[in-house]
Amino acid sequence: MKPAQRHRRAWLQASLGWATGGGLALFSMAPALADPPEFLAALKAYGAGAPLREGRIKLEIAPLVDNGHLVPVSLRVDSPMSAADHVQELALFTEKNPQPKVARFQLNPDVGMARVDTRIRLATSQQVAAVARMSDGSCWVHRVEVVVVLASCIE
Repeated sequence: MKPAQRHRRAWLQASLGWATGGGLALFSMAPALADPPEFLAALKAYGAGAPLREGRIKLEIAPLVDNGHLVPVSLRVDSPMSAADHVQELALFTEKNPQPKVARFQLNPDVGMARVDTRIRLATSQQVAAVARMSDGSCWVHRVEVVVVLASCIE
């Protein structure tokens, strides 16, 4: 075997060893990392002072995404959609995209059902949050950690 081939093989073995061992350790540490300040600020600003409570809203997104270019997302809110109790707005936020606020949907009682299906881009593995603002001023949130294999949204 030529010296150049030995060097290439050693480098490849070392690289594969890191990717299978150290890379998995990074994925397991990801949920323990703190939320970026821009992400938290965007969520709080959308709530306009109202506390963000868990429940009522359901964000459906795959926890493992092959391609970040087109990620299907579904938002559902437990609401009668009556004049007295309805969803006014739904919003999607991402933790690590260049802009945290990805989408905003305005609803009214005539819609009949509080459900939105769309597709978004994800820059990398990150947390995605959906927030529902209700007619009584309350805000509800649901967060999901998403691992993206092929990233999108280059900064």
